[in-house]
Amino acid sequence: MFQPIIELDGRILLFIQEFLRLEWLDPIVLALTSLGNGGIVWIVLAALLLAQKKYQKAGLAMAVSMLLGFLVTNVILKNWVCRPRPYTVIPELHALVTAADWSFPSGHSTSSIAAAAAMYCRTPRYLGVPALALAILICLSRLYVGVHYPTDVLFGILAGLVSAWGALQVTGTP
Repeated sequence: MFQPIIELDGRILLFIQEFLRLEWLDPIVLALTSLGNGGIVWIVLAALLLAQKKYQKAGLAMAVSMLLGFLVTNVILKNWVCRPRPYTVIPELHALVTAADWSFPSGHSTSSIAAAAAMYCRTPRYLGVPALALAILICLSRLYVGVHYPTDVLFGILAGLVSAWGALQVTGTP
């Protein structure tokens, strides 16, 4: 039942490698993907918002959403599913970065979407829209660098949205 999806996942990554990877774009995408390492860009943004009385609820919602996303993704799902990284399974795939943990779901995607969605809901659009754009670019970067399957990223996005929704419920209305 899952075999056609698994095969499509691999074909998409090889398509990206063959037709979308460009030498001049590699350093840009590597910089983008590194912004999501440990959720650092989102942690810094949450801290900056927490430091401003006007945006404290936004910063709190971001922090709670990332915590929920981390628990669901990195503590539970990755260790339950134990999906190997694509570059360890697809010999033709040459990853631009490597990772030590399991592949499913994408933690970068979860934390990025969780934080950006919470920020979008609790701040003016001129702050929320760029946050969502950055989150989407970080998600796409995980495919470009060959460290996640498309379904890893999609489920990471879903986990991020659910985490943001939960955080917004817990932290109250704006």
